[in-house]
Amino acid sequence: MNLYVLGVGVLGPGLEDWPMARSILSGPRPHVLRATAQPVPHILKSTERRRSSEAARLAIRVADEALMMSGLPRHEVATVFASSDGDGDITHKICESLAVSACNVSPTLFHNSVNNAPAGYWSIASGSQSNSTSLCAYDWSFAAGLFEAAAQATVEQQAVLLVGYDLPFPDPLNAIRAVDYSFAAAFVLAPSPWGVPLMRWKIGLEPPRPSTKAPDTIDCALHNNPIAQCLPLLAALTSGQSQPISLDYLINQSLVVTCESMT
Repeated sequence: MNLYVLGVGVLGPGLEDWPMARSILSGPRPHVLRATAQPVPHILKSTERRRSSEAARLAIRVADEALMMSGLPRHEVATVFASSDGDGDITHKICESLAVSACNVSPTLFHNSVNNAPAGYWSIASGSQSNSTSLCAYDWSFAAGLFEAAAQATVEQQAVLLVGYDLPFPDPLNAIRAVDYSFAAAFVLAPSPWGVPLMRWKIGLEPPRPSTKAPDTIDCALHNNPIAQCLPLLAALTSGQSQPISLDYLINQSLVVTCESMT
C-alpha cells in the first residue's frame, strides 16, 4: 500500500503540538517531561465539550491539528480511531460505581465509556458523515489502526485520518496496566499527493522482525503508552530520510513502513 502523509498532530507530556515535537525529535530542543496539557478542542461546541471525556478531547485536539495541516475539509475525511485502553479514569469510576451496593452508573460516564465515543464527538464537531472505525488491539493498537487506515485509503481511494490515543489508569488499575502519561497522535494518509506531502509510506505486513526503537530524544517514561509505538514514524517524518520502520503487529507479523523522502 503506497500512501502519502499529508498532516500530523501530536499531544503528550512535554509535546504540546507537532512543531514542538519536531524540534525535540530533531535534537536541538530537549524533551522536558511534564504532565500532558489539558486539551481544549475549540471545534467542539461548549455544551458537548462539557460532556466529553478527556480521551475525546485529546483525540479531537490532535485530529484537528493534522487535518488543518493537510488542508483537507474536515467533513470529507474518513476516520480510524485506535486506543488500547480508552479513558482509564472513566473505567475506574464505573468500576467504583459497580462495587457499591447501590450500583448507580452515571449515564454520562456510561456514554463516554464506549470505545467509539471520541469518534462520535469528532463527527459532531466536524459535521462529518464519512466512514469511521474505532478499534482496539491491546499493545498493538497503533499498528492495527495504521493498517486499517492504510487499507481503507487504498481500497476506497480516499484520504483517511488515523487518530491514536491512550491515557493512564488511576490506582489500583494502574498497577496492572502501567501507563504513565496521556499521549495522542494523528496522521492524514492519502493514496495520492495533495498540497505538499510530508513523506510517502509503503505499508505492508511481513514475517516478524525486530521492532524499530523509539528515538532517544524522547524521554523513555513515555514509551509505556501503547500509542508511543508511532514515535519512530514521527522521527522519520522529522528527519525526512528514507528508511524502513518495523512495528510489532500481533504475534507472528510485523507491520513494515518504508518511509520515502519527497525530495
